[in-house]
Formats: sequence, structure tokens, C-alpha cells
Amino acid sequence: KQLLRSPQSPPAPPSLPHSRSVMTAEGEDAKRRRVEPAAGAGEETREGAPAKEEPKEPEVPPEQEQDARPERRTLLNQPVDVQLQDCTLNVIPTLGGRVLTPLTDGGLQYLVAGARANVGVRKGRYMFEVKIVEVLNPHEPPNSRSSRAPMPRQLVRVGFSTQDSSLFLGETEESVCFDSEGFFTADKKRSASSQRFGRDQTIAVLLNLDRKSPNADTVSLFRDGVRICQPQPLPEYLLEKTLFPHVNFKNVTMQVSFGPTPLAPLPFVCRTWQEVVKDDADLRKSGRSMADGKYEVLFPVGLPDEGTFDWLDRFLQKNPHYTEISDRTILRWAERSGLWRPHPNNWKNSNDKPEMNFGIPMMDDSSVRRVLNSVIATQPRNYIVMEVKSNLIKEERQELMKRFFAPCYKKVAMVVMGEPTDDFKAQEQENMLKEKQVVIEQERLRRKVERERKKVLEAQLKQAEEAKKRLE
Repeated sequence: KQLLRSPQSPPAPPSLPHSRSVMTAEGEDAKRRRVEPAAGAGEETREGAPAKEEPKEPEVPPEQEQDARPERRTLLNQPVDVQLQDCTLNVIPTLGGRVLTPLTDGGLQYLVAGARANVGVRKGRYMFEVKIVEVLNPHEPPNSRSSRAPMPRQLVRVGFSTQDSSLFLGETEESVCFDSEGFFTADKKRSASSQRFGRDQTIAVLLNLDRKSPNADTVSLFRDGVRICQPQPLPEYLLEKTLFPHVNFKNVTMQVSFGPTPLAPLPFVCRTWQEVVKDDADLRKSGRSMADGKYEVLFPVGLPDEGTFDWLDRFLQKNPHYTEISDRTILRWAERSGLWRPHPNNWKNSNDKPEMNFGIPMMDDSSVRRVLNSVIATQPRNYIVMEVKSNLIKEERQELMKRFFAPCYKKVAMVVMGEPTDDFKAQEQENMLKEKQVVIEQERLRRKVERERKKVLEAQLKQAEEAKKRLE
């Protein structure tokens, strides 16, 4: 028998792997090609419309300061440094005044330190440099974290001031300064004009008093040799005056360099403060007032509330090289450092023992005074100890004198009693007149405000009555 076989069907073609995914991707590509507009289509629809320009960075003005020419005149040849008589009591100069360290114990961490150089200039162009080498974070009691401590905790100000002016930059019109927060202060007005600076950065402060320069009568700030502030004009009050390098700092250790080699060279050649020409400079003399080279410590002896502090103000005005030691000094120092306190009670407050009431434990418990009493003997300078009650009592006065045991001090008890001089009487009468004028002006303003308030109240009552009548 012949076997009949069915014809075999042809073998199926091999399947393509991932054919579905490929087709899906191809389909999506096709859809994308159908949906997406062709290149240049959008440009045709926006043809003729102005193109949107990207914002450009502000152009930096070209540097107008020129290289200093070789100097043929005679230099001052006097070391430029910081003397104790031009420092606040919490400044400890080290390494010949090149490093300034503040005291930060017992509440002194809240007080700003100040130091001024002994050489000033009245013409020419010179610069000095500072550098924050250490940031201090003093310990504070746990109960003082919510206190009214001023901010920021670390602060630096650099600038210039006149001789015998306040050691706090920006307090009067006799100083100008930049601060680490990026502000410039002149004529007691503060404005944002520079960039911030901080630790391990070399800050150069340039004073240009060259009449031939395009930046004459200006001050500038540089950070690591790069300008971070455009030249700021000096106030008219400071023109034609001798200006001294001046720094304020709080909770930082500073390096101060007066040259002759700059720490960070500027884009142009500029003389440092140590290279000052003799004809351009003024030298501040030492504060020693005695012929034998000793420093003087005065203990005024007077009666309470009999013009003792008025006499002290006049004495310090005529003798600015004396440093006042009193609770009043600590109070004013704290207020200049940014600490705030409410208005004191009259029955608790006095000039001799004022009420602190800053809301900071170490400021209110006399810790600052105890620390200062332990260090003033190590800072030779002329002092005037204003303790009205203690100076009047023999035993307490002797205890005060024991602090100045060093042989460089000459202790003098100055009696402030008797008939005042004609100048003192005239000055006191002028002060009394000013106080009365202030009281009268305040009363006038109070009455004016009261009259305006009554007018507004009467107008409101009249409108209310008219509205009531319309409703009836």
C-alpha cells in the first residue's frame, strides 16, 4: 500500500525579539514628529517681534587710582603703632601693637573695643590693613540667652578719625568708617555701600587726600587686594583736618599692619602708613604729663550733687589724655556699644552710682567694673578716678589707691570744693538755660499734639451726630 502523506506546511518565520517595544517606540517617535512643530516654525510666527535680552551684570568702573610716584621727600621715620592712651580699657595690644586682643570676661564681650594709631595725615594718599585672625565666642550664663544683647556678636569697623575724638567710630561727625556688615558711616549717617568681610581676609583702607587725584578726599575699601567699594567722599567737616587710622572691634582678635610691606598688594602701587612723608603727617605725643615721666592718677574730693561731675566734664574737655574711671563711664560705654536699657527710676539713679538695668546679668551685677579694676593697673596711662562717695571717705579712698601700686604712677588727691570760678558759673548757667529750653520745647510739642487730638475727636463726634440725624 502506498502511504499517502499530507503536505507539510511551510515553517513559520522566526519571531523578532522585542518587536512590540520597538514598534511602540517608533510609533511614539512618529506621533512626536506629527505633534512637535518643525524647527524654525516658531521663529516664523515670532518674526518681527523684538528678541528678549538677557539681563547684563553691571559694569565695574575702571580703576582711577594711579601708581604712586617715587618719593624724594623726607619720610617721618617714626614707628606707627597703637598707644594705650588711644585705646579703650578692654584692649590688650601685643607684638608691638600689631595684634589687638579684646577682654571678653565678665560682660566685656558686650562692649566694643576701640584703638587709634599715633600718626595721622593731612594730605597725600596712604593705606593701612587689618585682618581678623581669631573669632571669639565667650561663654555666657544659661539665663542670659534671652537677654537684650546687641547683635551681631562679632563686629569690626575700620576707618579714620581726628585726634582726641571719640574712640567709637561713627558716634560723632569727626570720624568715618566701614564695618564688616557692608555699611559705610559718615556724618553720623549709615548707608550700604560695600561688601562684607570676615575672618582670614586682608582688608585695606585707603585714604586719598591728594588734590591732583580724580578720587581726592575719598576713602576706599579693598579685600585681599580687590576693591569692594567705590570711593566714598569725606564729609566737608573732615576736609583739611589730620586723620588717624582707627579700628573698632568686638569678640575678634585683629592684626593691624601699617607697612611698609603690604599684606595684600593693591591693583596699583600705594604707600603704606609707615611710609608717610614728614610734611604730610602729624605725630601724636605721649600722654605722660609729669616731668619725671610718671603717669598721674587723680582722686577728686568733693561733695555729692555739688557740681562734681560738671567739673569733671570740663576737666576732660581740657585734658583729653586722662581716662575716666567711674560707673558713668561703663554706662556710656555700654550705650555706645548698642546696649539698650529702659528709663531709670529717679530715686534709684545717681551720677555716682547709676542704675544699669540692661537686662544682662553680667552687666547689671557690676562684673564689668570688677574686671576693669583688675587690669587698669597694668595699663600705664593718666587716670581720673571719679568715685564721689569713696573719694570723700578716707578709708575707701586708700583702698582705691592700692590698685595703682606700680612705681610709674603718681597719686594725687584733688579737692573740688569752694567758690567756683567765673567760667564755671557761666558754663553752668548756659547748661541750665539749655535744659529749660528743652523742657519748654517738649511742653510746647505736647500741647500741640493735644490740640490736634481734640480737633480730630470733635470732628469725629460731629460726623457721628450728623449720621444719627440722617437716620432719624
